[in-house]
Amino acid sequence: MSAPERIPPRSVTAGATAAELLARGELTVRGRIRDASNAALYCTVAYEGREAACVYKPVAGERPLWDFPDGTLAGREVAAYAVSEATGWDLVPPTVLRDGPYGEGMCQLWIEAAAEGPGTELLALVEGEEPEPGWKAIGFADTGDGRPALLVHADDERLRRLAVLDAVINNADRKGGHLLPTADGRLYGIDHGVTFHVETKLRTLLWGWAGEPLPAEAVEVLKSLREDLGEGGALAARLAGLITPAEVAATRARVEALLATGRHPEPTGEWPAIPWPPV
Repeated sequence: MSAPERIPPRSVTAGATAAELLARGELTVRGRIRDASNAALYCTVAYEGREAACVYKPVAGERPLWDFPDGTLAGREVAAYAVSEATGWDLVPPTVLRDGPYGEGMCQLWIEAAAEGPGTELLALVEGEEPEPGWKAIGFADTGDGRPALLVHADDERLRRLAVLDAVINNADRKGGHLLPTADGRLYGIDHGVTFHVETKLRTLLWGWAGEPLPAEAVEVLKSLREDLGEGGALAARLAGLITPAEVAATRARVEALLATGRHPEPTGEWPAIPWPPV
């Protein structure tokens, strides 16, 4: 029997191709991702002569969260992918809910981040009180030597799209380590287990556009999401098996609120605005 064809991640990220591979393929655990806060396993998945690397997070390995008592991390990860796919921006790697060696869990295509090259410099610590052109201020950080530094993120269209997605899914944990730029210029966001809460819990590094008008592109995407999340909408039906009815309704309400203001959200002051640690 010949070895399966190893598929580069970019070639299987198109819709049904990746989903079929992840959902139907034979899942083989290769190791554990030790810096993850919940059980996360590095695997390969093979199906009909194709093979790709992936991450498998079994529900059985999730630690209970007092502030996210409903549903599962795995369900919310798949729901985040569903919303990303509905935007057409493809910001979240293909993700499915499936059975595996340790029971039901989420399975997500492994994305190899580029260490350097165009589009990979997304966060920085700089001197001064204002960012340079091409950068957006997040806030001041203590460097440990008594000198505060300004934390900034790139004024990058890909990050701005991700900021809109995070506002829709109410992401409570957008850290720098969850941003994966690739060698072909794409950007993916990962780790969406703490999302979709009915209360506002947006906590992110991507505050650089707070209060600014939404781009025209984002407004059109939000209008499409509003329709998809309405009664009988395809996205509402897809989310129904992944998050609670109240969370689906809250997601639609967030879309409505973004369209009503026409602006990126701002920190409320009722919840820590920046995750810790930020990276």
